[in-house]
Amino acid sequence: MGLFDGLPVSPDKGYLREDLSQIDESWAAARFDSLPHVVHILTSKDREGEVRFLKEQSDIVEEVVDEVVHAYHSGFNKAIQNYSQILRLFSESTESIAVLKDDLADAKRRLSARNKQLHQLWYRSVTLRHIISLLDQIEGIAKVPARIEKLIAEKQFYAAVQLHVQSTLMLEREGLQTVGALQDVRSELTKLRGVLFYKILDELHAHLYNKGEYSSSINENDDEVPTTTAVALSMNNSQPLSRRTRLLKGDNQFGVHGDGLYRPSSIDGSSSFDGHDEDGALDAHDEVRVNGGEGYSKEVKIVPRQMPTWLLYSTPNEFLETMQKSDAPLHVKYLQTMVECLCMLGKVAAAGAMICQRLRPTIHEVITSKIKAHAKLVTSSRYGVGQTARSVIPGLQFTKGQLESYQLPKQKRQNGISLAGTLLAVSPVSHVMAPTGKAQAAAKELLDSILDTVVRIFENHVVVGEILELKSAPSDMNTPKSMSIDGNWNPDSEASQVTGGYSIGFSLTVLQSECQQLICEILRATPEAASADAAVQTARLASKVPSKGKRDGAEDGLTFAFRFTDASISIPNQGVDLIRQGWSKKGPIIQEGYGSATLLPEQGIYLAASIYRPVLQFTDKVASMLPMKYSQLGNDGLLAFVENFVKDHFLPTMFVDYRKSVQQAISSPASFRPRAHTAVTYSPSVEKGRPVLQGLLAIDFLAKEVLGWAQAMPKFASDLVKFVQTFLERTYERCRTSYMEAVLEKQSYMLIGRHDIDKLMRLDPASESLPNAAGQLSINNHVSDAETVEFELELCDLLLNLRPIKQENLIRDDNKLILLASLSDSLEYVADSIERLGETTTKAPNQVEDRGKKHQSQTSTAPSKELASFADDYRKLAIDCLKVLRVEMQLETIFHLQEMTNREYLEDQDAEEPDDFIISLTAQIMRRDEEMAPFVAGVKRNYIFGGICSIASNASIKALADMKAINLFGVQQICRNSIALEQALAAIPSINSEAVQQRLDRVRTYYELLNMPFEALLAFITEHEHLFSSAEYANLLKVQVPGREIPADAQARVSEILSH
Repeated sequence: MGLFDGLPVSPDKGYLREDLSQIDESWAAARFDSLPHVVHILTSKDREGEVRFLKEQSDIVEEVVDEVVHAYHSGFNKAIQNYSQILRLFSESTESIAVLKDDLADAKRRLSARNKQLHQLWYRSVTLRHIISLLDQIEGIAKVPARIEKLIAEKQFYAAVQLHVQSTLMLEREGLQTVGALQDVRSELTKLRGVLFYKILDELHAHLYNKGEYSSSINENDDEVPTTTAVALSMNNSQPLSRRTRLLKGDNQFGVHGDGLYRPSSIDGSSSFDGHDEDGALDAHDEVRVNGGEGYSKEVKIVPRQMPTWLLYSTPNEFLETMQKSDAPLHVKYLQTMVECLCMLGKVAAAGAMICQRLRPTIHEVITSKIKAHAKLVTSSRYGVGQTARSVIPGLQFTKGQLESYQLPKQKRQNGISLAGTLLAVSPVSHVMAPTGKAQAAAKELLDSILDTVVRIFENHVVVGEILELKSAPSDMNTPKSMSIDGNWNPDSEASQVTGGYSIGFSLTVLQSECQQLICEILRATPEAASADAAVQTARLASKVPSKGKRDGAEDGLTFAFRFTDASISIPNQGVDLIRQGWSKKGPIIQEGYGSATLLPEQGIYLAASIYRPVLQFTDKVASMLPMKYSQLGNDGLLAFVENFVKDHFLPTMFVDYRKSVQQAISSPASFRPRAHTAVTYSPSVEKGRPVLQGLLAIDFLAKEVLGWAQAMPKFASDLVKFVQTFLERTYERCRTSYMEAVLEKQSYMLIGRHDIDKLMRLDPASESLPNAAGQLSINNHVSDAETVEFELELCDLLLNLRPIKQENLIRDDNKLILLASLSDSLEYVADSIERLGETTTKAPNQVEDRGKKHQSQTSTAPSKELASFADDYRKLAIDCLKVLRVEMQLETIFHLQEMTNREYLEDQDAEEPDDFIISLTAQIMRRDEEMAPFVAGVKRNYIFGGICSIASNASIKALADMKAINLFGVQQICRNSIALEQALAAIPSINSEAVQQRLDRVRTYYELLNMPFEALLAFITEHEHLFSSAEYANLLKVQVPGREIPADAQARVSEILSH
């Protein structure tokens, strides 16, 4: 940029910028030297031109100057005017100040003339004003007792306490101490202090146990909760418990200064306690909406962020501001207000002592009344009065959903046998005490309800306990709030003495003690369940005497015990006097027993299963509410007692009882005795008559029942699953023994153990109907029909090579065969049940076991794997039973058909009946099928009897090679035999009659070829080259048939045809 670029030149004279840029900047230098320019003009050849050039540049500069002056002219004028105005104002101010100085000097001269008189008048006015103020205060104080009584009647306790504290401070002022007329007022205020204390304490006590006007509305059967607060309470009560507790921790400035003392906002008579200003009243009453008239319940809706109704007459201060801004539920705010009132009255120790004294009898009364109300509700619902009883308790939906098969069937079997009666006779517990029995459901529902009530009560104690500890804390403002708390918390600390022995730890211990007493009553357990160490710790806590001895690590924290001695609580003398005065004149009267027997169908140790989950949930809720200072209390207590009871008493008792039941179930002679009528068809459902062996059915029932206990107590599931595995193993050995007794030294049992035969049997398509056990998967999914025929022929050859079959190597006792069939089906039933149980234990939800997720996932996987292995073992044994039956029927067929060999079929007439061995075989097939029909499914019957046809077909064809001679009537006899066998096999519903007919038609076709002349036989062989093998065609030529001529080269000619 040039030197003159910033000049304000209008756009229409833009040419001036170019002209101005051509002027040498030396003309604008700070120290201008004209001599060089003069010399230049004088020495120039064209002097006039140079002068004219300078003239033009001068005109340009003058024109630019005109533009600049024109642009800034108005601003210059305004600035000059402003400066002149300022100068005028300064001049006028100087004159005014001079006049003021003269006036002040004149006033000073006049006032100094009467200084003493003015001083006396001022002093007299101050004295009179003070006297008037004292008279107003005396008049106001005289009305204070009536105002306090009015506020008490309206339950405006905080305003009453404010008025009482301020009035007491006024009476202590120097000017009012000597006023004799106020002595009566002092005595009345002293009496009202006690009245206020008892009223506030009654309100606090009622709200501690959810019986007050502003208590939580979750308490369903509490008639003492007014309907006017139901809506507000339900609205404020939607937050979780831990959130409610944290709300208190966030609002820890309850109008208390750093030194922990209450300081009233005003001590003069200007404060109004008998009412509130109209604006505030309007705002407060706008919060309340009352609907309905006479006969209708009122609904009160508290608008959030508004002053609670019990604080409407109070003087605004820091505590009221905190209450108005707090988001805590209504009942929590009321508890905070009551504790604040006690602190203002200085009655914290006395109140804590009384709360401690009444804690146990009140909890006992709450539990007893809860049980009575529950029993009344159940009784009314039982007789159709009121709400109908619920069929499924929410807490048991999981157990019932996972163990649907456990429900006892009410139907009778088709053979008249009551299944439910049989199973109930096996179980060591009655159906009422079973995992899903009525007693378990009733105990769980009752304990859930009671523990939920106790949790809500303890929530109130946490609120009160934290405030009291905050009030009793040292007033050291330099102590940081986040300071870590000593883990070795001492319940005998000075803070506990300041609160009269009351603390969160004490209330939790007493609450758990009463709950344990109730649980012991339900379980019929003795109070000696508590350990000696716990009793020592309890005595130390109850006596409230600080222990002087050195503690070791084992005594750190609070050990839960069974009972406390309430009378031995040491409290300050003031608290003793108050107790004697009458708030608790009757003393702690504890009535043993809660009356749970009137509600539960049955009591006993087996109810520990239904108690475990409610106690676990109770412990988790309590732990979530406990402050960090008391977090160690959550590690011990009610849950520890229940877990120790289950581990030391319940599980050993259950193991002994179920071990006896298992032993009786598998050792009874009737346990492995097939039980069904032959006229009954097979049913896959046990309820409809599936004839599972009684011993295995009982074992399955016991396994489900024990796993039902495991699901009710997930922490002990691994021990219970291991116990199930032990008696499943014993049962398997018993089944194996029965199996071996039936097949010992029998040829069929030895054959299925051969590797070659076992491989061919698994390649057989019929094996697809067998149960799918691990390690025995079907491997013939992609086998062609030709390969299938080849496998069948190979297996038939192996079996036929065993001829002659001896009768003593066969299972001739039909009862043993029926046992094998029933055992196979029963084993499969138990295997399927074990698999389902294994999946159930694997999929068991951990919604109440959050604290042990990692441990539980590690312990629940291994048992489920072992249960699956047991299912495989049972299924393998079931498959072996079916294999033995199939091979046995095949060997029976070979045994009967081997009479065809080494004989002459030279009959002299057409026989009307098949051979005797065929009659015997068909009768045996029909009889065994009829006897096995109720015990095995149709596909299994098909597998057992399906191997007969192929063996009979191949054995009949191969028998021709060993025949000496056969004639026309002999061929007809063999055909009649095959027809009889076909009819017997077709009569079995599960067997494919078309396949049987096709195979036996092949036998008849083969033997009918013997009736053909040689030339016709050659023509048949030419057309059906692959219908029979070359050896089978050769046997047709070798056997002697009367009247048939066979040339010498017959064998060669047949071989030539088959070779093409």
